[in-house]
Amino acid sequence: MTSTRVIGIDPGLRITGYGIVDCENKKTTYITSGVIKTTSEKLPYPERLKIIFDEVSEIVSKHQPNQMCIEKTFVNMNANSSLALGQARGVAMAAGIQHQLQIYEYTALQIKKSVVGNGHAEKIQVQSMVQKLLNLPEVLGPDSSDALACVLCHNQVMQINQDNSPINFKGGRIL
Repeated sequence: MTSTRVIGIDPGLRITGYGIVDCENKKTTYITSGVIKTTSEKLPYPERLKIIFDEVSEIVSKHQPNQMCIEKTFVNMNANSSLALGQARGVAMAAGIQHQLQIYEYTALQIKKSVVGNGHAEKIQVQSMVQKLLNLPEVLGPDSSDALACVLCHNQVMQINQDNSPINFKGGRIL
């Protein structure tokens, strides 16, 4: 496996986390991470989506990843929240597609299971493991950490799946 630069996205309408890591076999090298904030309630909804699209596009242009991995949307009790999350996720994916990135999707359960060993891990556990696995000097915020955890999960899946055969998941576990 040659070195692949991967951008991970933790989508959100108010805060979208991103993280970029170079992956070469089991070696991972942290490049950058951060958040895209659209927290102003005064902005019209479409403008907030445009900010996410534009900023993801700018980050991709600047850092030139080959692949994007993104957390899948889960449906919760609040349908409006789920729809907003899905739309934020969609514009982030569209930005990746515009730059010809390969897109990979993982559930929160898969990501947590891969990084922490427990699909129901708390956010602070994910943050701590991301710090340790990427040798970061400090614990990052939850949105950046979740995006980087998505990349670490993706790299693990790619290690297992070097022949590009389909991978099946059950309960967050790779079968």
